[in-house]
Amino acid sequence: MNETAPPLNVVGEGFARTDAVPKTTGTATYTVDVSFPGMLHAKVLRSPHAHARLTAIDATAARAMPGVHAVITRDQLEGLNPTYGYFIKDQPIVAIDKVRYIGDAVAAVAAETERQAVEALEKIVVEYEVLPTVAAIESAMADTAPELFEEEPMGVVPAYGQGASGARRLGINNCYRFSYETGNAGAFEGCDHVFEDRFLFSRDQHFHLEPFVSVARMEGETIDVWSSCQNPFPLRKELARVFNHPENMIRVQVPYIGAGYGAKNNCKTEPIAILLAKLSRRPVRFCMTMEENFLTQSQHAAILNVKTGVMADGTFVARSGHIWLDSGAYSDASPLVAEKAGYRLPGPYKWKHLDIHCDCILTNTTPAGPYRGFGGTQASWASESQIDIIARSLGRDPLDLRLQNLKDLGEAYVPGESGVDSDLRAGLNLVADRIGYSDRQSGDGRGMGLSVGFKDAGGVNKPAQARIRITTNGGIYLHCGTVEIGQGVQTAMSQIVAELLNAPLDRVSYPALNTDYTPFDQGTNASSAIVVMAMAVQQATLKAKQKVMEFAAGQLDCSVEEIELDDWSIRKGNESHPLPIMIMRYYGGTGYEFTGEGFFKPDIDHSAPLETQCVSWEFGWGAAEVEVDRDTGLVNLKQLVVSGDAGQAINPLVCRGQDEGSAIMGLTGALFPCMIYDGPILMNGNGLDYRVPLATDIPDGFVSILQEQGHGPGPFGAKSLGEGCMLPVASAIANAIEDAIGVRIRELPLTPERVLAAIDDAQSP
Repeated sequence: MNETAPPLNVVGEGFARTDAVPKTTGTATYTVDVSFPGMLHAKVLRSPHAHARLTAIDATAARAMPGVHAVITRDQLEGLNPTYGYFIKDQPIVAIDKVRYIGDAVAAVAAETERQAVEALEKIVVEYEVLPTVAAIESAMADTAPELFEEEPMGVVPAYGQGASGARRLGINNCYRFSYETGNAGAFEGCDHVFEDRFLFSRDQHFHLEPFVSVARMEGETIDVWSSCQNPFPLRKELARVFNHPENMIRVQVPYIGAGYGAKNNCKTEPIAILLAKLSRRPVRFCMTMEENFLTQSQHAAILNVKTGVMADGTFVARSGHIWLDSGAYSDASPLVAEKAGYRLPGPYKWKHLDIHCDCILTNTTPAGPYRGFGGTQASWASESQIDIIARSLGRDPLDLRLQNLKDLGEAYVPGESGVDSDLRAGLNLVADRIGYSDRQSGDGRGMGLSVGFKDAGGVNKPAQARIRITTNGGIYLHCGTVEIGQGVQTAMSQIVAELLNAPLDRVSYPALNTDYTPFDQGTNASSAIVVMAMAVQQATLKAKQKVMEFAAGQLDCSVEEIELDDWSIRKGNESHPLPIMIMRYYGGTGYEFTGEGFFKPDIDHSAPLETQCVSWEFGWGAAEVEVDRDTGLVNLKQLVVSGDAGQAINPLVCRGQDEGSAIMGLTGALFPCMIYDGPILMNGNGLDYRVPLATDIPDGFVSILQEQGHGPGPFGAKSLGEGCMLPVASAIANAIEDAIGVRIRELPLTPERVLAAIDDAQSP
């Protein structure tokens, strides 16, 4: 069920998605569809051991197999910078000295068919020296734990601002720590009550339907790569470093992406495909299977210790916390996730003191990276669960306690940071009213819970560029690096351009992304497109429009203020002057293109903890009603109400789709089995055993309410949206379970076994 709050002057309301027809008719091109004559297929040999030294490898027999044109082992990495990562360059193209998890890449083959490639892999002889493993956070931090990296990999710690800091290798297998502190460290001493709780967060898989895939070929000395990638420009930069290749000789092209949810960032399939293409001088396609997806990227499991001091009247005073993220075998984007988890743990509440640390711990498991709402999912689970614990201990209603302590509209999140751009109380009251919270009857197996999900959005110090071209006959080309990953961004950006130029939407084209001519963007992530890239698009459009208006004013011998642009005609008073005639008359038969360039980046601000103020804040308000069977532990979700604030919705249908999709991802982490490990062995790493919600699992009482509060910084008042509504789901359901049966569950997912265990613990003397 969908509900929309009364809209403002919604831009493009009622427009269908511009990518609807190709995607529903099957004509849309994804990277898996890219093909060339003579194209080879790559397959990877993966480690059967979680931790082992690579003592010898012989691929002689594999190279002699039918159809094989290239084989990669560590011997082919000479002359390269063969490791990659975000802050820390620790993951090799294929194993060099050791393998560090089951599934680690050891060798790769390019053959004329996938079958031939697999048969060749079986001929590769590898000798291992098996080493002790650490498959969980606590065992990886033990003094006796084996180190995954005996020598420190190359890496950096970025600059931080007021109150924030970062550090590397602070202990065994601790690859990074982010810290944030502000206020008076003695604040806890004056508190009437201090609560200390420990929460466990499970590991999920992104489960994007399109696998990790890339196609690479060599055009002379130019590396051409088609990639299912969310950040093509940083990818190009990293590939240039890895291959010691001029950046201008690497061309990354991105067709439609079949979802990513954060997983499709930085190097995944690209280095192997490129190296095989270089060796074979043939195009190479490397497409992983669903099972290989599970061995490539996951969400971070986490342990979160949260300490909160409050006054007897419920006033929040101080919060400290220590978070440990399970980074898996390589650092990947763990430092970025640590920044967000640590920075978001306070939640959107008023505090006098904060002291937060977040550590990234390496284990012999699948590498972990960004996952929709990254850091916010872990932080919101612990923060919002503890808010209910505090409320019940103080004899307070959880809704009232939140309303008392939420930050006000415009209030700075922390010293030096930007102000909150949503009315938090209005959003919370909205979902509480919709679920019937004030009329609830708690206990006897039925209960309700609330939660406020929160994240800083728009990226950190993120630049974006855009270009608009308008042809003689009014055709509009929108060039920007934001990737369409299913979120509807091509539609929204095109609507902004059409609105500003007073043109029909179908006149706006969104050319395919190609790093050779598409303007730079840091990446499609962090809900940044509609507040960072959109401002660059807006600026570019207005500059192009200004050129058109100045040209027309000159032709009509009047001022710009006397004319209006009306569907590629100029209206002056009651007269309409078609622009194509004026352009052809002035520029001749070749015509002309009007262009505009746009750029946006938040200013560097050393008083801001992350060096720039947050561009937009993203919130998700959630309310859940459950019915719990005490005999089986089964949780029956009766109602789930979520709401996000779009500021002003560029396209309400797209916004609602994002809110609802993110809420269902939150439901996955709350009630459905996560990635299950037996030591370092992943037990359910496939599409059959890994369970996600089906349509039949969605309750009839699932409601999304799209708010348009109008306080956003983007075009027409738009603000970040798309991740917020997954953040409150797990804690709202856990809070509802306690409301129903009086037990608190501190570990995800909220399985029947854990519910029964909590009931047994509560009944134990």
